[in-house]
Amino acid sequence: MKRSVLGMLTAIVVMALFCLFSYVQAAPQDDAKALAEKAAAYVKANGKEKAMAEFNNPKGQFSKGDLYIFANDFNGVCQANGGNPKLTGQNHLGLKDATDKYFMKEMVETAKTKGSGWINYSWTNPATKKVQAKVAWVQRVEGADCFVGCGVYK
Repeated sequence: MKRSVLGMLTAIVVMALFCLFSYVQAAPQDDAKALAEKAAAYVKANGKEKAMAEFNNPKGQFSKGDLYIFANDFNGVCQANGGNPKLTGQNHLGLKDATDKYFMKEMVETAKTKGSGWINYSWTNPATKKVQAKVAWVQRVEGADCFVGCGVYK
């Protein structure tokens, strides 16, 4: 009897830890997606010019800790980057990650054909200075000839 109770308690603890770990892992991705969706709505409500200025503002409403908005047109030209506004105006279509993946091409293609989606790639984490897996939610902004995105390190 004691063994079955102990076994059952162990199983419950393991399941609870698994659920907690799954939530902790998913929360940043959910936050990134929510911020990108908020950014797309902001472009529609306020216009592209005002939105890009706000996205480039490191103290603005679209910079939340490690999360920030980037925006590119469908030619790969950076329209805004809250993590590094100096990238604005640069063409990133030929940009490859640490595994030689053309991730910007995939972002453009996903935004154009599907409207939105997750893109996996590897990038140097500025906090650790190490290449890490990253995932970004990209979303087309109808009528603005661009897409917005927000990524998190895994």
